[in-house]
Amino acid sequence: MAFDFSKMTVDLSAMPTTIDMGHAWLGGLVLVLLVLYIAKKGKPVEVEKVVEKEVEVEKIVEVEKPVEKIVEVEKIVEKIVEVEPKLKTATPDAALQLLSLLQQEARFIDFMQEDLKGFADAEIGAAARVIHEGGQKVLNEYFSFAPVRSEDEETRITLPQGFNASEVRLTGNVIGEAPFTGTLIHRGWKVTDVKLPKLADGHDASIIAAAEVEL
Repeated sequence: MAFDFSKMTVDLSAMPTTIDMGHAWLGGLVLVLLVLYIAKKGKPVEVEKVVEKEVEVEKIVEVEKPVEKIVEVEKIVEKIVEVEPKLKTATPDAALQLLSLLQQEARFIDFMQEDLKGFADAEIGAAARVIHEGGQKVLNEYFSFAPVRSEDEETRITLPQGFNASEVRLTGNVIGEAPFTGTLIHRGWKVTDVKLPKLADGHDASIIAAAEVEL
């Protein structure tokens, strides 16, 4: 069924001729909503997201910069520590105690402090025998030794990369980097155990040998 627009009539006398307060507020509200819609429509969502991402990246960069500086400082400190190894402070008591034992058993200090120019070789040899026997007794009683290298002396050996430089000392024509091949001149010695006697409280370890007074 078709609608006949020719029969439609509009009564213009029914339309309001004046704008009251309600219509004014309604019109203003529509205008504000229209302005907000246009402003929102003119700002793409993608731009907002890009701005937010840029702000987040700036915050991350600001946080990471101090961390990078801290890491760089730590690396520099590690390099300094590698170049300058820590030095241990050795207490002299153990060394003084060993000297005391050598003096007691082998008269070691007496021999080393003696001027040997006035003695014949036979006399020096006889004194050396006493020192050797007494010194050997001290070493065997208070220390345990083992060779650094297990190979026989005068044999050819190869030192690989990363070998312990504190255990092997290179001599002769040292050129380039490991591996090195050479002749074992001396096997070296290392201490595997120390059994020095304990010192009593108040003992003066600097007195290697007490003075002797015969009455």
